[in-house]
Amino acid sequence: MSKPASTAITVRRLAETEMDEAARVLRLSFDNQYPWLTGLHTPDEDRTFFRDILHPSCQIWGAIAEGLIGIVAFRPGMIEQLYVLPGHQGQGIGSALLAVAMSQSDGLELWTFQGNSHARRFYEAKGFVVIKETDGRDNEEREPDVLYRWERPAGTSGINVKA
Repeated sequence: MSKPASTAITVRRLAETEMDEAARVLRLSFDNQYPWLTGLHTPDEDRTFFRDILHPSCQIWGAIAEGLIGIVAFRPGMIEQLYVLPGHQGQGIGSALLAVAMSQSDGLELWTFQGNSHARRFYEAKGFVVIKETDGRDNEEREPDVLYRWERPAGTSGINVKA
């Protein structure tokens, strides 16, 4: 039996009007990965966070295939959010979103939880290295976390991705 044809995926910068949908991707992905933290924020709080905090300060890009299935929010030097819906993970979507952020910076940092082995393997495979681990006392989830850093290799340049 043959595999069904895959749906084409478009990666593009998201408009302010798409922030509610971006917040939905974050919440569904986060709650799936961390069910013990479900309810930490309400959907209204997530939407406000995307509209009032992330959108004005970050570039927010999305992966679209019959709807928004992944997001990355980044600013110079920092990835603030990177989430892919659970049913779409492992298909290169996170890699495509991360590549956008990496193409526009000579160095990036990001936080993830120490216990998120899937994310840690993903980032380490992309060249991110651990620069700090904490016990979680300074994050709102109170989960031990890890700060990663990536630097563009000397002699290479980024690709100019247009918004």
